[in-house]
Amino acid sequence: MTTTSRNPEKLPIAALSALAMTGFICIMTETLPAGLLSEISGGLNISEALAGQTVTAYALGSVVAAIPLTIATQGWNRRRVLLATILGFLFFNTLTALSSSYTLTLIARFAAGAAAGLAWSLLAGYARRMVVPALQGRAMAVAMVGTPVALSLGVPLGTWLGNLLGWRLAFGSMSLLTLALIAWVVVKVPDYPGQPKGQQLRVLQVLKTPGILRVLGVVFTWMLAHNILYTYIAPFVAQAGIIERVDLILLVFGLASLIGIWITGRIVDRHLRRAVLLSLAAFALISLVMGMNSHSATAQYLGVFVWGLSFGGAATLLQTALADTAGAGADAALSMNVVTWNSAIAGGGIVGGILLDTQGAQSFAWAVFVLLLAALAIAASARRSGFPQGARSAGKTVLGH
Repeated sequence: MTTTSRNPEKLPIAALSALAMTGFICIMTETLPAGLLSEISGGLNISEALAGQTVTAYALGSVVAAIPLTIATQGWNRRRVLLATILGFLFFNTLTALSSSYTLTLIARFAAGAAAGLAWSLLAGYARRMVVPALQGRAMAVAMVGTPVALSLGVPLGTWLGNLLGWRLAFGSMSLLTLALIAWVVVKVPDYPGQPKGQQLRVLQVLKTPGILRVLGVVFTWMLAHNILYTYIAPFVAQAGIIERVDLILLVFGLASLIGIWITGRIVDRHLRRAVLLSLAAFALISLVMGMNSHSATAQYLGVFVWGLSFGGAATLLQTALADTAGAGADAALSMNVVTWNSAIAGGGIVGGILLDTQGAQSFAWAVFVLLLAALAIAASARRSGFPQGARSAGKTVLGH
């Protein structure tokens, strides 16, 4: 039976929070091995370098599967797709917890990443359909809050739990959390129909929509800049003599991100373009400050706070712009966002590693600055489509609203 939210003029917090919890599980599942490499390597009798490839396998699954899975499920009711992704996490996290084979673990991680790719393609459009167009930005901000919460609180907690109880029980606890989420979705999340066959848009059609490539260009350059710095934050802050306080640095970043997403939720529907340009400009300027004061601990803490503040609303801003621009092709466009975003994550690791080996950690700030200037130029040029001026148009909405 298909249901809808009873009062779309108010934010359905319980339903949106279930989407946020889905995002939280996506991020936790992706990043949990990073803090438990030595435990995983001992448990599977492999090197830490090989254990690190469990993160790579997850990201690869998202990149490879996001678009084809989104296309394959376009006609499905939305709650059915959401539950399928959550069941994927339940099964593959449980398999990871029980596996004694490295090959099987990699397969489970790849499949979990595929589930995440589908989930990220779905969540933004789902949140938008629960409310009237004027509240879509705020709804997305609530639905996206799981990401900064996972990065700031969930990852350290998962690492602590894994060190205390073992990495297998850490993944097992994710499965228990997923079971609770399934019940939450069934009870609180409204259902919506998929796209009728005649209205399903092909990926190339959506890609040719004016503004889509520019938004994706901003996604890639912004996230590449972010991931160069985030992936190699330890050697970067080591220049200021605070490498032993990386946990505090990441906490400052996460808390600032939470503030950033709250601010974004308040302004995204009226000032999306300005928010994007201001966020990029703030990140660019603070990267210069961090680069020119690389030996100052105070400058690094301040820089990380402003960086987190500017990054917190990035997912909401970019996915809102992409969905608005794509119109009825929003789900397909958001699947492209998953591929672009995860490619930038991988690119950040590769480019940052090359810079660290050849130029040293001091080069990160300058590379980030150049990439952000490129992102600013692309966003500034997308005045008519992509990042239009003024308040968001009430006429731009996804299918079925």
